[in-house]
Amino acid sequence: MITFDLVTVGHFSIDLIKTEKKSQPQPTLGGPPTFVSLAAKKMGVNVSVISNVGDDFPNEYCEWLINEGIDLSMLRRFRDASTTRYMLIYSGKDERQLILKAKAPPIELEEIPESLSSEVIHISPIAGEVSYKVVERLRRHSSLLSLDPQGFLRRFDEDGRVHLGKIENPEILSKIDILKASEREIETATGESELTRAIRHMHERGVSTVIVTRGGEGTLLSLNGKVYKIPAVKSKVVVDTTGAGDVFIGAFLAEFIKGEDPVWSSCVGSASASYVIEEIGPKGFRSPSEVYERASKIYEEVSPATSI
Repeated sequence: MITFDLVTVGHFSIDLIKTEKKSQPQPTLGGPPTFVSLAAKKMGVNVSVISNVGDDFPNEYCEWLINEGIDLSMLRRFRDASTTRYMLIYSGKDERQLILKAKAPPIELEEIPESLSSEVIHISPIAGEVSYKVVERLRRHSSLLSLDPQGFLRRFDEDGRVHLGKIENPEILSKIDILKASEREIETATGESELTRAIRHMHERGVSTVIVTRGGEGTLLSLNGKVYKIPAVKSKVVVDTTGAGDVFIGAFLAEFIKGEDPVWSSCVGSASASYVIEEIGPKGFRSPSEVYERASKIYEEVSPATSI
């Protein structure tokens, strides 16, 4: 039996991040398997990934991840293929242009070990690499499925520029217990222009816990007919918001796995993300005690629940 607390399914990426202060970027390790796994591992849970990369994926990335405690036994490297690559251009506050430069082979059913068992499996494709059949198979290997739908929403023009569309197979949602999405993503996924209706739509599809990240405006947590407003943690400086949502859900799931209540888990997710955006790339992670210190401050400020 291959057992983990948390397994993230989706592609690693090699990111080129351009900001107003950094116009000539160096390649940076990215993708949900990086940020989700590191955030959860830092909070003390056992993590692994299911992902595909090309032969251009640097060995030093693998060595670094393993040294950080990330299990890579289910990572598959393809010869004569490219790792998923993105250009990310930040031109202002919360304004990001995303351009797909290369795409790794999709994740296939045979890549999921029959003996795999995980407390939570977090599905987070970034370029359509996860199919409905793979989601169905993953349902058999975990008591809880978590989803970031970004990779099911993304469409690419001939230059690789990204725009969003509806989920092509909404039946995927019937397999999901926890969903984390940005405000724009959940409204696009559901076709609802009003956020409360979009959240309700997800619940009607069978998702029990809905998390909506809203940048500096904080996060909405919806479950059991109640919506909680989780304040954003103020960072000392905002350098790079890439991966912030992945860090949030990684830390959230780590606390949730340990039996903590979802409101506290959301505060921990927000606190963990607040540190990482202070640096470029998968850096800035702090000890649990430092994360808890920031989380405790906003936990006291959580707005009373409202009905949905």
